[in-house]
Amino acid sequence: VQLVESGGGLVQTGGSLSLDCAASGRALSTYVMGWFRQATGKERVFVAAISAFCTNTYYADSVKGRLTISRTNAKNTVYLQMNSLKPEDTAIYYCAAKINFGTLSPPQTTGVKNYPYWGQGTQVTVSS
Repeated sequence: VQLVESGGGLVQTGGSLSLDCAASGRALSTYVMGWFRQATGKERVFVAAISAFCTNTYYADSVKGRLTISRTNAKNTVYLQMNSLKPEDTAIYYCAAKINFGTLSPPQTTGVKNYPYWGQGTQVTVSS
């Protein structure tokens, strides 16, 4: 599975951005899709995940109510709608995929090492 993110950029505090993750190589319909982010000098951390058939989503506490993950399997694309952005949301955002198994819950959903497929990342910068 090859993943390519797009949609990053510079936005002011309180603004919105939408990220896309387009997949190729295999259909995404059997994969859990996740978004992670990595700020400069920090570890990569979990942001959100969505199950293979859109039945469940799971979010990091820091983004609940502001970020929304969704997917369109027919287009092999996953989205991250980001609203009410804060400077602390500034990071490189990565799309990731893993085989759908079980329910969405930590640590299998939130662990970086549980995802074998990754995109190259897209920069999101929120100015204060």
